[in-house]
Amino acid sequence: MVSISRKNVLVICLAGGEGKRLMPLTADRAKPAVPFAGIYRLIDFALSNVVNSGYLKIVVLTQYKSHSLDRHVTQTWRMSTMLGNYVTPVPAQQRVGKHWYLGSADAIYQSLNLMRDERPDYVVVVGADHVYRMDFHQMVKAHVASGAACTVAAIRQPIELADQFGVIDVHPDDPSKIREFLEKPTDPIGLPDSPGEVLASMGNYVFDADALVEAVTRDATEIGSKHDMGGDIVPAFVRRQQAAVYDYKDNDVPGSTDRDRGYWRDVGTIGSFYAAQMDVVSPLPVFNLYNFDWPIYTSYGPQPPAKLVQGATGDRPEADEAVLSPGVVITGGKVRRSVLSPSVRVETGAEVTGSVLMNGVYVGPGAVVRNAILDKNVVVPAGAQIGVDAEADLARGFVVEDGLTVLGKDQPFPE
Repeated sequence: MVSISRKNVLVICLAGGEGKRLMPLTADRAKPAVPFAGIYRLIDFALSNVVNSGYLKIVVLTQYKSHSLDRHVTQTWRMSTMLGNYVTPVPAQQRVGKHWYLGSADAIYQSLNLMRDERPDYVVVVGADHVYRMDFHQMVKAHVASGAACTVAAIRQPIELADQFGVIDVHPDDPSKIREFLEKPTDPIGLPDSPGEVLASMGNYVFDADALVEAVTRDATEIGSKHDMGGDIVPAFVRRQQAAVYDYKDNDVPGSTDRDRGYWRDVGTIGSFYAAQMDVVSPLPVFNLYNFDWPIYTSYGPQPPAKLVQGATGDRPEADEAVLSPGVVITGGKVRRSVLSPSVRVETGAEVTGSVLMNGVYVGPGAVVRNAILDKNVVVPAGAQIGVDAEADLARGFVVEDGLTVLGKDQPFPE
């Protein structure tokens, strides 16, 4: 058993991504600020994981469209300053030149003052836009025990999906060591203990602090580098035989069930974002939000309880396989296999099926919403239909992707 104090670990949360493949949901916000499962933001999953792991000194590096993300982190993630704990959003500051972050490695390089101030022994680097549970303290202990300068968290994936990920090729004689880091390979080698699987990088890392400082400083001068943690920094450690891998299957999170143990989703596209939402809706959820041994923290404001009431014409409300957030009111409407965020209203005779409705969405009487994602404050007029006819939706200027109709924040319904 490796003993390590949580006090000498700094967590860097990378939250500067543009999220272009999630448009129009990221038209007005950074990807980590996109709402998820009703009351959460995507960043809440990463921050909850590190806080539950006992790490309470966290900096969040932001860049693009960061206002709502900064506001959420500042208002929600408050620590005891008396004990020296904090979650602090840090915007790009052009500390080393007249340019913004050129990549995730450059973001850390431009923020080395944070490490100089804190003087950690180890640095945990996490992405801010994945849905999962993970005990990072177990990974840090494995990192220290390995003697490596860099450890990459990886999840097992079917070998036929290898061309969708950064894949870790391990040493056959020592599967804990990385032999090569492969970017979306077409002919990978399976794992020694499971030839039909490969290890895909999760975008989470642990570094010896001095080694990380040296690596990003050297990378900043490399001509042709994309200044990316996964594409440049990790391969550099691999070439020097200083990189280890941490298999996610070995991570034991309290309260996990056989069904949701090992769950991890990269919600980088409209389709994957929607699929992850549906994972929390099912009767036996693939991802269980009700694990009170490892809670996901957030704040949704002073919302009243959800309410289902009979409509004015006598229509009875119905809700089945639905996530209903505080402040939701269903007045004689029907909701099936959907996620409703705070302050959503569904009026009499309306039907919402297979959809995700974000804060403040209004569905008027008799309206139909199917297989759709409606961002904040969208108003669906009485009798209108969304997601029923893809051609009609396209003609209205709505985004139709992966069989889903998507409306952006405050997007009006054309007359």
